Amino acid sequence: MTGALARTNPVTRLLVAIGFAIVLVLSVDVVSAGTALVLGGALLLVAGVVPRGLVLRMVPVAIVAPIAGLGIALYGVASGAVLLDWGFVHVTEGSVQLGLATFLRVLALGVCGTGLLGGIDATRLADGLAQLLHLPSRFVLGALAAFRLFGLLGQDWRALTLARRARGVADRGRLRRFAGQAFALLVLSVRRGGVLATAMEARGFGGQGGRTWARPSRLGPPDAVLVVAAAVVLGVAVSASLLTGSWHPVAVIGR
Repeated sequence: MTGALARTNPVTRLLVAIGFAIVLVLSVDVVSAGTALVLGGALLLVAGVVPRGLVLRMVPVAIVAPIAGLGIALYGVASGAVLLDWGFVHVTEGSVQLGLATFLRVLALGVCGTGLLGGIDATRLADGLAQLLHLPSRFVLGALAAFRLFGLLGQDWRALTLARRARGVADRGRLRRFAGQAFALLVLSVRRGGVLATAMEARGFGGQGGRTWARPSRLGPPDAVLVVAAAVVLGVAVSASLLTGSWHPVAVIGR
């Protein structure tokens, strides 16, 4: 990732993404979700997010969002004029509006979340979590080690597949083969985790004394700019919703 967003601290980007999620789940309305989607997407593009990469990461969200919106429109809270009443399907003007709001909210959450968190360096994030948020170093370093080894699962799976084929035990029984291979992968992962934990303990990662860090994690002007810009975007989204009378808190909708 290049641009201004790459110069921000990963912790700042994580907290901003959480802030977007909190504000967007407070109300289910078209105005706030649509405004956050447009302004948040524009902010990410200005900050240096590559549009092609963002679109590729948004593919799963683009599949889930219409399904969520359609489900709410068909089976959501009924209000207003009835548009369709057929068996379990009861579509009204209110349920269609809620479905559209849900669709836009899922898209907004996806765009802001993937745009802010996509491309984060795991090591920098771990440094920030431990040094800035003061999370337990054992937990942070253990999670970092697990994340680093996560990519090996695919390689282990392919190696197990080739090994079983070489032994002639992977030619039939697809379901049985998958179950046995999955169990073998689990055993291999547990063993590797135990070896890694022993190695980290031997190198002092579990010590009780003060810890030093090879890469200091600091906050700078780009972090302040990102926080202010995100606050402005969320403020405009909430204000527009309140001014147009579209703000509907989730607690009120559930009653």
